[in-house]
Amino acid sequence: MSKVLDAIPSSVQRRVQSAVLSSVLRLPRPLLRRIAGSPIRVDGQELALEVQALLRLQALAGQERMAADTPERARAGMAQGIEVVRAGVPGVQVSRRTVSTRAGELPARLYRPEDRTEPSTLLVFYHGGGWVVGDLDTHDELCRFLAKHADIRVLSVDYRLAPEHPFPAAVEDAVDAYQHVLENAEDLGSSPDSVAVGGDSAGGNLAAMVAQHAAANGIKSPVLQLLLYPAVDASTRRRSRELFGDGFLLTDGDMDWFMDLYQPEVSERGDPRLSVLLNEELDGLAPAVLVTAGFDPLRDEGEEYARRLAEAGVPVIARRFPDLIHGFANLFGASPRLREAMFEIVGEFRAGLSLHAAS
Repeated sequence: MSKVLDAIPSSVQRRVQSAVLSSVLRLPRPLLRRIAGSPIRVDGQELALEVQALLRLQALAGQERMAADTPERARAGMAQGIEVVRAGVPGVQVSRRTVSTRAGELPARLYRPEDRTEPSTLLVFYHGGGWVVGDLDTHDELCRFLAKHADIRVLSVDYRLAPEHPFPAAVEDAVDAYQHVLENAEDLGSSPDSVAVGGDSAGGNLAAMVAQHAAANGIKSPVLQLLLYPAVDASTRRRSRELFGDGFLLTDGDMDWFMDLYQPEVSERGDPRLSVLLNEELDGLAPAVLVTAGFDPLRDEGEEYARRLAEAGVPVIARRFPDLIHGFANLFGASPRLREAMFEIVGEFRAGLSLHAAS
């Protein structure tokens, strides 16, 4: 049987897996519950049924972790996993771009809704993946979704990854990419007064760091930060990491693996360019939409960062999705519940932009 499967092109296998997964997650809820098992309730929250079923199917397929024995295998694993949940986002034009950095030219992709011909807000997006995995392809559908439904342009930046390029390479790339966008905003269909930054997980960390860097160095601040379950403090273990460090996609072991590759010097993990939560000067930062997931090891640090921003006078829209897991934005093609959450996030992002325009 394995020889038969090996003879089937991997692209065909992924399409079949995607079709099967989509069908399973749309079964009547009583049947889906039988697949998922008894409801999972932790810390006063109940995991979404579709998500629990998805995790169950991943466990059966041996895909319970993001880490692997080598970075290359982890990258391939993430790419394959994303292919299985792709749903397609039509109506978006995509073009190849590059951004200039101190390390040279980096690949980027510019997304524009097909019916958006006038200038618009431009979101500079940094992908997640623990600074080790992820690329333009793994986050392509997410960027398409944000561009289409927020009616904006999105520039996704392919920053350098660890361990080939450890900290602070990604930081330097993120800062330089933002500066490049400010200097070339008109060519990208926007203006320096309409540039936002955003990212998920490690990418949310980079977006937050860019906003801090801009404020501290007299650079034009972004109009808004979109921080999706960001990693903001590598120096402290919080309660959510103990509660959700196993069985919810991003594991405690994954987090150690990523950090050991990105910043192997434990004594340097409190550097505020990495642990952005530790920056004592947060006043004057760009407004933020900060999203967390209830069953995420990063939940508590993200919500603490939201509190610290608010205490510093930064306008913050903080939203927890108590029934979801880390990485859900990349999985929205898998179920209606995840897609519903993404539409809520887009609504909050547009509300943040409207507040900026009114100020």
